Amino acid sequence: MAKYTYPAQQDLQRFVEARYRKAWIWQTLFLASLLIAILSLSALLLNVVDGAFGYIAYEFKKDPYTISEKPLDELNQEELVALLQTTLSRGAYNKLNTEKPLEQRSQAELYNLVIERIIQIKTRETYSLYHSLFEKNKIEAEVKENFPEARLEFRSWLTPAFLTTPMSSRAEFAGVRTAVLGSIWLVGIAIAFALPVGVGAAVYLQEYSNRKHLINRVIQTNINNLAGVPSIVYGMLGLAIFVRAMEAFTSGAMFGVTDSNGRTILSAGLTMGILVLPLVIINAQEAIKAVPDSIRQAAFGVGATRWQTVWSHVLPNALPGILTGSILAMSRAIGETAPLIIVGASTYITLDPQSPFTKFTALPIQIYQWTSRAQSEFHNIAAAAILVLLILLLTLNATAILLRNRFQRRY
Repeated sequence: MAKYTYPAQQDLQRFVEARYRKAWIWQTLFLASLLIAILSLSALLLNVVDGAFGYIAYEFKKDPYTISEKPLDELNQEELVALLQTTLSRGAYNKLNTEKPLEQRSQAELYNLVIERIIQIKTRETYSLYHSLFEKNKIEAEVKENFPEARLEFRSWLTPAFLTTPMSSRAEFAGVRTAVLGSIWLVGIAIAFALPVGVGAAVYLQEYSNRKHLINRVIQTNINNLAGVPSIVYGMLGLAIFVRAMEAFTSGAMFGVTDSNGRTILSAGLTMGILVLPLVIINAQEAIKAVPDSIRQAAFGVGATRWQTVWSHVLPNALPGILTGSILAMSRAIGETAPLIIVGASTYITLDPQSPFTKFTALPIQIYQWTSRAQSEFHNIAAAAILVLLILLLTLNATAILLRNRFQRRY
């Protein structure tokens, strides 16, 4: 019979100290990882905010006091329309009136049109938030020396007007309304396609299929692999299938739409739906797998069929996890750019999407287009658009989380 003895006190002390030392080292590494992640995210957010606010030096190409006896901000709606009609060329006025009748536009819209089309702002220099806060005197001296005719003002590029204004060739008047609406359309179509198809596939793979069968194992392996395929590959797939092969459907031709082709918001939404489909399937499978087998056995014990068990017991209990997967899928879909470029997203569009068969743009596309411009003012509105994208993403995620929590309380 083996004889066990306690180690000597010194050996035990060294052993305990080594254990605590190793635990302290790992705890320190984990804390360092957390701090690095927080610092990285903070640096990203600060960099974006730094570009969305700050001083701007600009000049008016035409003196506002020479085109009207009254100050522009005191003109009413009728006077602003008359000013545009008498100052603009007939072609420019008719084009504006065709896009939206000037009589139906608000006073703020008409005022912006006067500034944009008649007064015409020329931006001389923009400054970051950091320099605007800590180097104000230096900025004022620089502007006075280099641009004596310029006006200097502190500007927030993220304003309510920025959210409600369509795109413009001038950064000072550009907005993200069409891009925001396009992103919402894309996410809506993608989730409407991917969620029911993904959950249905997950239910079959987890509840009905024989997981030992070779074909089912191949399908499962490919689904896991597809979740890691680069998004640009899905863009090429969407171009081949939705834009070209299914053009009659995605362009709306079979529904009587004649002024469109396959490069529509419907094609882009379906492409994004396929992109996030593997993610939805995998998360739904994990949520279904987490439902205890005792619930299934209890349902079978009282005579329920497999479908009744799935519909009445498994899916309600798995729904919170399924919604969590949809949050992750939605987060990926709203930030993708490469597939949209291949499918045919527009970089400049001023009309709001009215149906799935219209041309479109999205916030990531617009941000990419603005950051590629040489003018510094476009970089400022790109930073403001990034903040809008983050706010939109957080809003959609918060909505999905509230729905998930509601079902968690219910079941």
